[in-house]
Amino acid sequence: MKKILLFALIPFLMLSCRDTKKTNTTKNTTVAQQEIHKELYGFWVGDFYTKEELEYDGDMQGSFDKLNINIKKITKDTVIAQSVVAGNSRPLLGKLSEDRDKITFILDEPGSHKYDGKFEVTLVGDTLIGKWNAYNKELKWPEKEFKLLKKKFEYNASLMLPTEASYVDWSEHKMIKRVDTAEDGTVDTLEANPFYRSASDQIFKLNASTNLLKEDDVKNLRKLDLQIIKNTIFARHGYVFRKPTFRNFFDPVEWYVPVKNNVDDDLTPIENKNITLLDRFTKYAEDNYDAFGR
Repeated sequence: MKKILLFALIPFLMLSCRDTKKTNTTKNTTVAQQEIHKELYGFWVGDFYTKEELEYDGDMQGSFDKLNINIKKITKDTVIAQSVVAGNSRPLLGKLSEDRDKITFILDEPGSHKYDGKFEVTLVGDTLIGKWNAYNKELKWPEKEFKLLKKKFEYNASLMLPTEASYVDWSEHKMIKRVDTAEDGTVDTLEANPFYRSASDQIFKLNASTNLLKEDDVKNLRKLDLQIIKNTIFARHGYVFRKPTFRNFFDPVEWYVPVKNNVDDDLTPIENKNITLLDRFTKYAEDNYDAFGR
């Protein structure tokens, strides 16, 4: 009788063990997938630079690339994020580590692009600090550093470029020879010097997100003026600029947060009409070239 009872219990005990294992596995999986540190979700924005750029005591100050790391999800096993810098947007995958009060991240770009690399990040107070290194050592790409603060992105049609900055397109120039006439009438052709195109103060006066522009508003503007007024629309929507010209103009601006590669669906009817007008006049506009010291 006892043997019969024991044999009858064996299947029940085996099922119970299986159920217990399933329950434990489910619990472990649930814990691993549970989101943590949601307070860190969002955009972390700041300068992205080499040590040489940081130490340079010239015009490079305030002209660093702007880095935006968007933290999307954190679990015990995984961190999912996105990086935006220098016109490139790359997915990031990594892990979070906690040691007492210290939180660190290792975030890897996919490796499918020759400039992909690894971010090593530490949370210090309210700032993410760290460094980035390229995977491809043959490129001899310099190590980059960064300091990022959490920043909320909001579209604001009234945002304008700061008036205290000068807007010169350092990415392209013309070599122009200068002629000097002496008192005795001798004409001397001097060595050619670089001349750069510059914007006028109209870029601070015309807002193509709030006002419907007329032909009279834009017909006498420089080509660079028209381009800046148009791209300020895109900057307000968080467009990621690929051209160095516009990155140099907008990256130093406090309110600018690079978020998207395409903002076409975000544009307002006024903005779309103004972009059409600005593009039409840009085709025939000329640039103003001046000599500048750096």
